[in-house]
Amino acid sequence: MENYVDTHCHLDFLSNADLAVEEARACGVNRILVPSVHPENFLRVIDLAGRHEGVYYTLGIHPCFVEKTTTNALEILEEAVLTCLSDDRFIGIGEIGLDFYLENFDKEKMESFFHAQLTLAEKYRLPVILHIRKAQDIVLKYFRSFNLVGGVAHAFNGSKQQARNYLNCGLLLGFGGTITFERSTNIRSLLKFVPKQSFVVETDSPDMNPSWLGKGAENSPKNIVRITDFAAELRKQNKEDISSDVLQNIQRLFPKIL
Repeated sequence: MENYVDTHCHLDFLSNADLAVEEARACGVNRILVPSVHPENFLRVIDLAGRHEGVYYTLGIHPCFVEKTTTNALEILEEAVLTCLSDDRFIGIGEIGLDFYLENFDKEKMESFFHAQLTLAEKYRLPVILHIRKAQDIVLKYFRSFNLVGGVAHAFNGSKQQARNYLNCGLLLGFGGTITFERSTNIRSLLKFVPKQSFVVETDSPDMNPSWLGKGAENSPKNIVRITDFAAELRKQNKEDISSDVLQNIQRLFPKIL
């Protein structure tokens, strides 16, 4: 059985999280990382990790949820981080970042929340999971302004130069179901370009569907197996080496992952 890891999966948003974990494990997916997105989800994410072996979590406020979040959410986040520091399943801060694709958003508030959460990551020496949409350069500018231990640039889709800039900061680049589409020429090119020690694969379940799922279908962590197959084909490697590289990369960033 292979040793796959889904490095980005929102289990708490799946229709049946317990079944999704069981199905994934049956396919050889032995580790799943669950980023939280809002304080209302923190307890759910913590509970899922506590009930399932190989499930790890991060705590953070997603940029798409900032608009409907009060400022005391940052206090709630820090309290949760302090409570969870001793939990072997708690591994970092995320999903945090910027999303300038959104319409009619409060840019100042979004950047304020991002800055505050990077401050938290620096304070507690925790890696981050970064959400970056239409904001590659400014996210990296914020990242560089802190003394951070590292992170994952989730669903990376910048230029090769931007990729180099992220890699030079020690960040891992995340690739998901988008690589399974022939039209995704830029992302496929980036995956072939990135060094083996600098990338991970992810499903972003229940979103970011791979090519074989129909419209409206729910993505799940078991799909990381076929996504890894695509990654192996694109990089001209065997899937065993790809899954091994991803596991080593994510364990290097998050030492609590066994």
